[in-house]
Amino acid sequence: MTNKKHDTDYFQDHMPGNICFGCGRDNHDGLKISSYWDGDEAICQWKSEDKYQGWKGIMNGGILATIIDCHSMCTAMASAYKAESRTLDSEPIYRYATGTLKVKYIKPTPNDVLVTLRASIVEIKGRKVLVHCKVFCEDVLTAEADVVAIQVYNSAIQSEGIFSSE
Repeated sequence: MTNKKHDTDYFQDHMPGNICFGCGRDNHDGLKISSYWDGDEAICQWKSEDKYQGWKGIMNGGILATIIDCHSMCTAMASAYKAESRTLDSEPIYRYATGTLKVKYIKPTPNDVLVTLRASIVEIKGRKVLVHCKVFCEDVLTAEADVVAIQVYNSAIQSEGIFSSE
């Protein structure tokens, strides 16, 4: 479940047909994270549910990795638009997939409070974007990750979807 504190332009609202478990608006069973810019940092605030516990009261590590992964992919995508001074609903359309995800779990992340993810772009090299993401729970750092996002779709050079057989 997302926690919308204020009206803002969420990256995921500009990704029609996205059925990803973590960030897809079109996946009714998914986590539906929401990411937005706060200066040069991308922010995601998300509140877990009981079904996503690892141990009682502790968020499952796989769920935590999923929200880090999706927030980082959406941050990479949004940064490409930002670098070109374009809005997220303009063309060409870009999509990113995970090249690597290295998560460092620092402290157990409580499952019953709002978590805040803060992602920043470390480096852009062609189609690869290095993202650093930190997870906070009530201002306590519980995890951080280095993520490589790879541009897998650019509508200016591909007419079919990412997984087209043609």
